Amino acid sequence: MKLFQTLTLFLCLVGFTSLHAQVIIATPPFPTDQQQVVITFNAAEGSGGLAGYTGDVYAHTGVITNNSSSGSDWKYVVANWGVNVPKAKLTRIATDVYTLTITPNIRAYYGVPAGETILKMAFVFRSGVQVGGQWLEGKTADQGDIFYDVAVGGLNVSIINPEQKQLLAELNQAIPVEVASIDADSTILTINSNKVAGTTGTSLSYNINADTYGKFWVKATAYANNEAVADSFFYFVRTPLVVEDRPAGTVDGINYISDTEVVLSLFAPNKQYVFALGDFNNWELDETNYLKRTPDGQHYWISLSGLTPGREYVYQYFVDGNLRIADPYAQKILDPWNDPYISDITYPNLKPYPTGKTTGIVSVFQTAQVPYNWEVTNFTAPPVVKQLIYELHIRDFVATRDIKTVTDTLDYLSRLGVNVIELMPINEFEGNDSWGYNPSFYFATDKAYGRTEDYKRFIDECHKRGMAVYIDMVLNHSYGQSPLVQLYFDPTAGDGGQPTAENPWYNQSCPHPPYCWGYDFNHESVHTSAFVDRVTKYWLTEFKVDGFRFDFTKGFTNKVGDPGNYDASRIAILKRMADKIWEVNSNATVILEHFAPNTEEKVLADYGMMLWGNLNYNYNEATMGYPANSNFSGISYLQRGWTNPHLVGYMESHDEERLMFKNLQFGNTSNQWHNIKNLSVALQRNAEAAAFFVLVPGPKMIWQFGELGYDVSIDDPCRVCAKPIRWNYYGEFDRRQLFYYYSTLIELKKSQDIFSTPTFSLDVTGAMKKIRLTNDEMSAVVIGNFGVTTASINPQFYTTGTWYDYFNNDSINVTDVSAQISLQPGEFRLYTTKRWQSPAFVGLNENPAIKHGFLIYPNPAHDRFSIEIEAPVAADYHISLMNTAGQTIMQLFQGKLQSGPNKIDTANIGGLPRGLYFVSVNNSQGVSLSKLMKL
Repeated sequence: MKLFQTLTLFLCLVGFTSLHAQVIIATPPFPTDQQQVVITFNAAEGSGGLAGYTGDVYAHTGVITNNSSSGSDWKYVVANWGVNVPKAKLTRIATDVYTLTITPNIRAYYGVPAGETILKMAFVFRSGVQVGGQWLEGKTADQGDIFYDVAVGGLNVSIINPEQKQLLAELNQAIPVEVASIDADSTILTINSNKVAGTTGTSLSYNINADTYGKFWVKATAYANNEAVADSFFYFVRTPLVVEDRPAGTVDGINYISDTEVVLSLFAPNKQYVFALGDFNNWELDETNYLKRTPDGQHYWISLSGLTPGREYVYQYFVDGNLRIADPYAQKILDPWNDPYISDITYPNLKPYPTGKTTGIVSVFQTAQVPYNWEVTNFTAPPVVKQLIYELHIRDFVATRDIKTVTDTLDYLSRLGVNVIELMPINEFEGNDSWGYNPSFYFATDKAYGRTEDYKRFIDECHKRGMAVYIDMVLNHSYGQSPLVQLYFDPTAGDGGQPTAENPWYNQSCPHPPYCWGYDFNHESVHTSAFVDRVTKYWLTEFKVDGFRFDFTKGFTNKVGDPGNYDASRIAILKRMADKIWEVNSNATVILEHFAPNTEEKVLADYGMMLWGNLNYNYNEATMGYPANSNFSGISYLQRGWTNPHLVGYMESHDEERLMFKNLQFGNTSNQWHNIKNLSVALQRNAEAAAFFVLVPGPKMIWQFGELGYDVSIDDPCRVCAKPIRWNYYGEFDRRQLFYYYSTLIELKKSQDIFSTPTFSLDVTGAMKKIRLTNDEMSAVVIGNFGVTTASINPQFYTTGTWYDYFNNDSINVTDVSAQISLQPGEFRLYTTKRWQSPAFVGLNENPAIKHGFLIYPNPAHDRFSIEIEAPVAADYHISLMNTAGQTIMQLFQGKLQSGPNKIDTANIGGLPRGLYFVSVNNSQGVSLSKLMKL
């Protein structure tokens, strides 16, 4: 680094760490952009992620130039991450020692245009192949990128060792210093401006004995022809720890004492010392940011006073001289890799990352915050048995990918009728583009979706509409960006690193492969239990969420082997967790993605928890027209032998293939008049499935856009990749009809107690399916044909007498409760002993191009009827007759109508079954519908 004494010295504060050998050495030590340079990489130093690795090693490398937006903005990267190119392959010259020759010169190697100044070379070294599903990496000791200065030629000086610009030393530690210069007449070394060594040569070596506590500035200055350049570093010798109890009431994380004071506390048993680095001390180590330790050796803490009210402060913990972590309990973090891609619209005025001050994720605290003003303070979630849950992924629901826009859609969801929104993970996860099951920080909302107040407003607006909000919480595992993982982690252990044995929260290795993701929480640990309880209490109180869906709770065990077996220890863990949740909110919902033996799930359901019930395969077989393997009985909590309706059944979820995709790709085509690959037929099949899903007593879950027949595959282009957002589906008549069916069925479930009755049965194993329900007031029977040909079914009516056909606005007089009823393929009916108002699917999309609508007469009609239309202008019209499933069964007219009154005499409909039909009048401006009763 070249520093002219006529300028103010710029001291880079990155890299304050303990003394260790160099990660890379450059030959020559002052390479210019026109020189060849050999980089020697010591894999045992820095992060040590490649230590002991014997495979091929490659450099992920680029440069920092005068056009870089920051000191970490790489340019002219040789190859994308994970791509092996020969010019970036290192040569092994000894165990853990490699060289990379950058030739013919730096500028040509990286392809940097003339006129752009190269400031630094940037490196991350990696394994040639993934090991254990991840890349092995060689980085700095604090997991940062490795940089090396590119000289500009002429007089220069550099402190080659130590390579850190700030160094933490122990008392009486020897600090070897090596200085190299070029074109210098003389070079001197000073400590706190006192000369300790000098030379007239090109190199200087000196050993510092760090025998005094405090901070010391070491500076190397080279002189030539009345010019001077300098390089420097600090070293700091820490005093013995102060041992003192934390202030009463202190918890780990951020404790707001007043508008000008906070207490920070970190749980870090078996660590030697901790510093707090941040805006409040210019990221410099000194006695004022040296944390005290509690007498039991478990906690480190510090009181910070004199803070500016309302200002956001950025900070990290610096642990044992080699690790920088953000606060595990932080409610906001800054991410140098992903924050730059968050738009100002999604997160206005996001605080910039402290580039040049530190590396890695940093945490944020802010005193004197303005609390959110809740409009709903006493919300109670709907009864479990009547819950219709809408699983929603923010990224794939609205084009803006933010929670503010999702809030704007709540009226649509209200029209649909769902009364619970279940958000996929919204706490900070790794990256911005993810399902969220790779969590890193459990108390911070993910900024890629918006600000904290935006999330709170969303929940408040849901509550105003009678909707509860559940959040998806991942406490089975974390990934490498979690500070709880980083605090106790061995990068050389296992396949790509693993938590150490002393990690309070995580197992060293997952005990139940292959059902393993990330780093496995040890739920037998009291420390994990305490952390889990902090997480759940925080979201229940700070955000007023109404419950949780816990991901892969089958993994909440340390039992070795198949987690699919009954596990009493896991039951105890989950009961303890639920009890703590209910201590905070006795009405909170606890949903488990468990998929364990039914004997175990029954215990948990009886205890008050709810469990996911996956019927995707069975329902999809039915909708595709292959009913042989379409037994729906698993959707019934009674069929599982449960006492309480705590089964959250679903046909689709974020993790399952979409019904409509398979309908259209693989649907049964054996009946040309009922071709399931036809869109309108496929949608009708989904409507039929919805009736046999929603109306089964117990809570149900819908995956977003299932109500519109979303038909993009889960694997297009990959399972977790962003999917097309199809709000335009609502403008398509057939899809909107499916929406109306869903909304009607949902309203029935919420408003009619018959669909909450514990007295019901399912006969749903073959093509002809039925549900029978009864209570003290009435009875209901749902029948449907999931085959592809006309067939009959015994409805097993409870009584003789009048039964009302809900969807057809009709009734029948039952004299034989077992008399067969014929159903067309895809047809379903709901019969009740009490008359309800039939759904009004029509009149919801009137066509303004038809001046006064149209008249059908006679209506009801037996065999023929006429249509009168007053057309405002001459235009082409298409008129058809549809059944209640929205299927076109007869073309009535196609051609041009003149401006003014028009009369159309239709074909004979005498051969059609009696019941309700719809006449659809279409032109280029839209569609109008009207009911027709066939006698």
